Amino acid sequence: MFIAHVHIAVAPNDRQAAVDTLLAVAPTVRAMRGCRTYLPFLDASDPCRLGVLHEWETQDAFTAYAASPGFADAGRVLRPIMTEAPVSRRFEADLLAVVA
Repeated sequence: MFIAHVHIAVAPNDRQAAVDTLLAVAPTVRAMRGCRTYLPFLDASDPCRLGVLHEWETQDAFTAYAASPGFADAGRVLRPIMTEAPVSRRFEADLLAVVA
């Protein structure tokens, strides 16, 4: 499994627009081949930060998402309001268990 934690910084007054943008593309991203999880979130400890937790079956599936029109559309809204470059930490992982 391929996992990406993306962290985004924006001005506090732009945070809602940023999360709205991420939520607007969520159904399309979640329907993409290989997407296991696409979870936008607000950083409760910092009013300037938000992020997205990604889980994909493969790195190629994530790469296809990053090359998609939806990713580009979201970027056109997000990039101008970011106060610093986004940070994307990427991991290869094996799912050991799902505990409910």
